[in-house]
Amino acid sequence: MLIKRFIITLQFMTTIPIKTKIDADAEDYGKGIVFAPLVGLVIGVILTLICRGFLLIFPPFLTAVLIIISYIILTGGLHLDGLGDTFDGVFSNRPKEKILEIMRDSCHGTNALLAVTSIIILYIALIYSIINQGTEIKALLLMPVGGRIASLIGAGISEYARSGEGMGKPFTDYCGKREIISGLPLYALISFIIAGLNGLLMIVFSSLSAFFLVKYFERKIGGTTGDILGAVCELNQALFLILWYIIYNL
Repeated sequence: MLIKRFIITLQFMTTIPIKTKIDADAEDYGKGIVFAPLVGLVIGVILTLICRGFLLIFPPFLTAVLIIISYIILTGGLHLDGLGDTFDGVFSNRPKEKILEIMRDSCHGTNALLAVTSIIILYIALIYSIINQGTEIKALLLMPVGGRIASLIGAGISEYARSGEGMGKPFTDYCGKREIISGLPLYALISFIIAGLNGLLMIVFSSLSAFFLVKYFERKIGGTTGDILGAVCELNQALFLILWYIIYNL
């Protein structure tokens, strides 16, 4: 059951070609989000290998650009799409119902373009700076973990904002505090093994920043959606890298 839910979460959140066909229901998808940070670790391992390879050939800045391009390909832009939709809706200064309608619109507006472009530029600048610090391996391993902790926490502490069905509904319906409590200690341990006390500190920070991000969007629309779970993932990754740079620059 656990392996099944990990695989379907990996299939859902990445473009990694896993051809195994698994019969899964909404509960499997919903409870499977507890493995989202573990999927993040898989992404981190791949990004680390890509980074090591590119640094043998290219300078740090170009390597940082190629890492982010690889990340977008690896995730299919899933969470970036959620970030764009969320910013289009939430920052439209409209009532809740109109915000949700805008977020569901497949056409991206100015806010989406600005949000996605800005965070990609921020990613590149931060990864370039972290490469120059010499801490890029640990940072790239844990960055996607920190981002997906936000998705796990968002699904576990918030209700679904829409009245009907949606991509994010299984996560809010079947993921709760139990999944958060069972998942976070494992990811804290993994982070401690990779980066020691700094890794543990980063997980604590990621959990707190995730909580406040989710609560901010919750106040705007009365709950969460699949787009918001994607948005908090990307925002939390950026915050993770900012704090990482600060800690290792002290």
